[in-house]
Amino acid sequence: MQIRASQLGKKYQREWIFKNFSLTLTEGNSYALLGPNGSGKTTLMLILSGLLSPSKGKIEYLYKKKTIEEEAFYQYLSIVAPYQEVIEEFTLQELLDFHFSLKRPQENMGTTDVMKAMYLEQARHKYVRQFSSGMKQRLKLGLAFYAQDNILFLDEPCSNLDAKGIKWYQQEVRKILSQRIVIVCSNQPYEYEFTQEKIDIEQYK
Repeated sequence: MQIRASQLGKKYQREWIFKNFSLTLTEGNSYALLGPNGSGKTTLMLILSGLLSPSKGKIEYLYKKKTIEEEAFYQYLSIVAPYQEVIEEFTLQELLDFHFSLKRPQENMGTTDVMKAMYLEQARHKYVRQFSSGMKQRLKLGLAFYAQDNILFLDEPCSNLDAKGIKWYQQEVRKILSQRIVIVCSNQPYEYEFTQEKIDIEQYK
């Protein structure tokens, strides 16, 4: 799997957020998008995911050397971000059943295994709206970690996690690094210290 970014740029009104960003991201490698708040990290991540169009440049997804249509990008990726919502009207069991009717779980993992891996087994029949903010964040991360997607986008992945939750995140993300393209958008070293390449968006102003 590859993501090819060619001369990407994004501007709002007359101001360029970033420009001339080119990079090939490959499966089995991990990347951190770094920069101060408001520098455009999340904007770049959304463009790389196909959820936002660039003002200039091009994004290509290639799987087994074949180009993927932009409308199909979503089939290959997971995103975890503070602005991402989960369906709070579902119980945990209902949400996992729904999610894995659309995504393939990791091999040899059923919904009970996923609950155990997220330390949420006791909340099987609890409505998601009753979860604490930390439980919701573990849930969002688990839905991404335990699905068979080729690409994982993580925007401030430890939001609302306590020290135990952060340790769990660091442990679980390392298990999948060799299998995916992992892109972390963060200002906190403990969220991206495992990444192989650090990209400072300030270099593309």
